[in-house]
Parts: sequence; structure tokens; C-alpha cells
Amino acid sequence: MDVETTFLNGELEEEVYMKDSPPVTVITWEYHGSMYILEDIGEVSYVIGVKIHRDRSRCVLGLSQETYIYKVLERFWMKDCSPSVASIVKGDKLHLNQFPRNDLKWEQMKDIPYVSAIGSLMYAQVCTRSDIAFSVWMLGKISE
Repeated sequence: MDVETTFLNGELEEEVYMKDSPPVTVITWEYHGSMYILEDIGEVSYVIGVKIHRDRSRCVLGLSQETYIYKVLERFWMKDCSPSVASIVKGDKLHLNQFPRNDLKWEQMKDIPYVSAIGSLMYAQVCTRSDIAFSVWMLGKISE
């Protein structure tokens, strides 16, 4: 029986109380466990590179990509850069005069994986760092 979606598509006038029968759950676990060799390994701490921090007493669930961000900083030779509170503050603008002005400078810039760095930031932004969305958008816009 599909308990999760049973009553989603209609309005009920009466209250409905349901209870899952424990023997069915145990039998199902034992069946799947013997079929696929499943193991209960406890609480998860990492999923696809995202660290999960859970504090049940304070009802807090935290996600972090600290390891991924450090790897990105190393990959793009920025591991010694200075952190800041905000990546772009109100009033910051990127101007054309900040870009290379001659062919020699443009040639040197071709070896810098700028778009790849933006893609790495975008992955972090989508997963856990929504606070850098505007900065990533702005950098992506000027990289075209």
C-alpha cells in the first residue's frame, strides 16, 4: 500500500489514523538484507562529498563542503588567499578596464582555467553555498 501518497489528492472530512505494522517492516528488512546483503552502518556523515552534521538535541542539520572548497582552492592556486566576509559587496562592479587590454595579455589569460573555476564554484553554490549565487552569476556573465 502506498501510504505516503494515499490521501494527497482529496479532502477528508474525517480524521484518519494509521499505524505501520512492525512485523511487516522487520520481515521486509530481513528479506532485502538477505537478497542484497544490506547492512545498517549507522548514521551517515558524508554523501557525495557533502559533510553532514546532525545535532538532534538542538534539532540542527548542517551541510558542509569544506573539503571540496579547499580542493578547489588548491586546484586553482588560491589556497593561500585571504578569506572575506562577502565575496562581492553592494556597489562592486566589474568593468571592461579590469580585463586585459592587449593581445599579449589575452594570450596569457588563455592558460588560466577561469571558466572551470566558475563551474567549480557553481557546484558548491548549488549544493550548499547559496550565499555565493550572485557572485557566481556575475563571474559567469562576464566570462562569456
